[in-house]
Amino acid sequence: MNIGILYSRIRKDEKLLLSELRERDHEITKIDVRKHQFGLDGTTADIEDLDIVVDRCLSTSRSLYATRFIDHYGVPVVNGPETADVCADKAKNSLALDDAGVPTPETKVAFTTDSAMEAIEEFGYPCVLKPVVGSWGRLMAKIDSKSAAEAILEHKKVLGHYEHKVFYIQEFVDKPGRDIRVLATDGEPVAAMTRSSDHWLTNAAKGGETDDFGLDDRALELVEQASDAVGGGLLGVDLMEVGGEESGEYTVHEVNHTVEFKALDSCVDIDVPAAVVDWLESKAAAENEELTTA
Repeated sequence: MNIGILYSRIRKDEKLLLSELRERDHEITKIDVRKHQFGLDGTTADIEDLDIVVDRCLSTSRSLYATRFIDHYGVPVVNGPETADVCADKAKNSLALDDAGVPTPETKVAFTTDSAMEAIEEFGYPCVLKPVVGSWGRLMAKIDSKSAAEAILEHKKVLGHYEHKVFYIQEFVDKPGRDIRVLATDGEPVAAMTRSSDHWLTNAAKGGETDDFGLDDRALELVEQASDAVGGGLLGVDLMEVGGEESGEYTVHEVNHTVEFKALDSCVDIDVPAAVVDWLESKAAAENEELTTA
């Protein structure tokens, strides 16, 4: 099997994936999106003989456009552009989850500072202000007072990018000092971990401590539903325990499409890269069978 890897930087996650692919003697075509052009009729990247392409772009914009073009050329790509489009935008993510009946935090979007302030006041304090596009907990703010809200909104008002003019506001979920990250392939969990911290942000990228987590029936159900809601693929589904630790009550606050798994691999007994490659092999085989029978 010849697998293409879309990337802009090779991190530990990609190294784990590449190592597993090489151990199985798969051909690998690395596609550095910084060095190629993508046109309506083709690309400078070598994609002709690829069985499947895996999107590992660090940049959201590069991921969205590169996968769209790869899909346009008729080459199977995971995650697909539709899934990437939904997951890359927190507002679209929230809408997709709500449309599918998946419990998710109460959310409002406003387009002016005055309207955003009204929404914040309606939520009460604390509440959370997030960028619609972003990862690793960057530019997220827990707002504890009106004065803090005014200062943060004024700061965002003068930032240049149009996305900062979209004010994405959520209720503050009083989670038990941790959240849950589930790596799933088309809704089937590979492994799960908790991310714990004294800080309200528990992301591993922010220094949260990780530990293995066993999913109960309700969590399994929500992971499958959340995956279906965004179109399936290799996803990171993030849950919070709304009824307290081990309550069995959850809200799904986000689904990630270029999910990192190095922290997960280091804290669970499952060989995460091997499970991901198992899925890629089955995905590529199914795509090829579909092409030959079409």
